[in-house]
Amino acid sequence: MHHHANLLTRTDDLRELIAAVERIAVLGIKTERQSDQPAFYVPRYLDRAGFDVIPVPVYYPEVTEILGKPVYRRLADIPGRVDLVNVFRRPRDIEAHLDDMLAAKPAAVWFQSGIRHSEAAEALARAGIKVVQDRCLMVEHRSLATPAAL
Repeated sequence: MHHHANLLTRTDDLRELIAAVERIAVLGIKTERQSDQPAFYVPRYLDRAGFDVIPVPVYYPEVTEILGKPVYRRLADIPGRVDLVNVFRRPRDIEAHLDDMLAAKPAAVWFQSGIRHSEAAEALARAGIKVVQDRCLMVEHRSLATPAAL
């Protein structure tokens, strides 16, 4: 199978991906103190929607818990499988996390709205990881949860 099949853009593919996800590691998650920012309120939404959210903040070295869950400093340190890594990092910061993403071997990596990195997406896709770029996981999950208008 050609690795470009792992670069998902079709709604049906996103729907299928989200339906298969249970554990979501959130790379670049913010804390309760930044509750007005997507990097906090999107994972809070996912947690409330029933996903097992694993916080992986990049800053806040003193923080040990976010959303009442233990914090990990690297994706590769998370025990057990990770279905999806939801990424809140600027495009220029993505490359620094590529090795960690590859080492964690998630089934999928999801770059939030406004985040695109073709080289990283290609590398992940070649490693057999599904990739979604420049979409909001909260928005997509909400639209899938809502039946299509008749």
